[in-house]
Amino acid sequence: MKLIITLLLVFSIGLVPAFAQSQQNPSLVLETIEIPAHYFNTVGRDTIIVDFEKPHIISWQVTIRNDLLYANPNGNAVVRFYDKNTPEKFLEIGMGSPPENKFWIAVLIPDDPGYVVVHSKLERGWKQELTQILAYTERAGLTVNNGERIVLSNLDIGTFQMGSYSVFGKEGSTDPPAVSSGNLQLEIMSGDPAKNIIHLYPFFLAGGIGIIVAVLLVTKKRT
Repeated sequence: MKLIITLLLVFSIGLVPAFAQSQQNPSLVLETIEIPAHYFNTVGRDTIIVDFEKPHIISWQVTIRNDLLYANPNGNAVVRFYDKNTPEKFLEIGMGSPPENKFWIAVLIPDDPGYVVVHSKLERGWKQELTQILAYTERAGLTVNNGERIVLSNLDIGTFQMGSYSVFGKEGSTDPPAVSSGNLQLEIMSGDPAKNIIHLYPFFLAGGIGIIVAVLLVTKKRT
């Protein structure tokens, strides 16, 4: 097991610099955002929408690292991503507190069909030690991995150019705080593969290897 993980990591580390130095993609956008715990102690209607430094278009991938310490059994960590051209349109990913660890994905498309939950697991839907990944391309749609497996594959949401985001965690305004400490990190990569698909390859490879390593670790624990 250790040998497999070591080989995978060495292989990915070796590929990334080699491709990054030899290839260029003018459309490539990389952004990392750390969101402190107190931003999640609000309800959805009071959330603050924050613009990304640059919009993420054509093809994008979001890696979520949730290191929040939950303070309320009904508390959540909810992240919404808003479309640049249609701000009323958003993607929503929700991660509930232990011990249930509920997990859901929803989309809101104005007019029709409106707000729709496209994936929901009320128990053991996510694990805090694993990362969650959202990947989108205009041709293939939206795919979501909860860290253990793909839970949503190639969902057609039309054109979605991420322009902003918001977070919240309380179900009601009178609820106690949803979280007490920690942070949630968003690592975002986007670009137009047509301008140099090889340049994007090592990043998607690194994300894929991360998922493989997580699955191997979980499998080993179970055995």
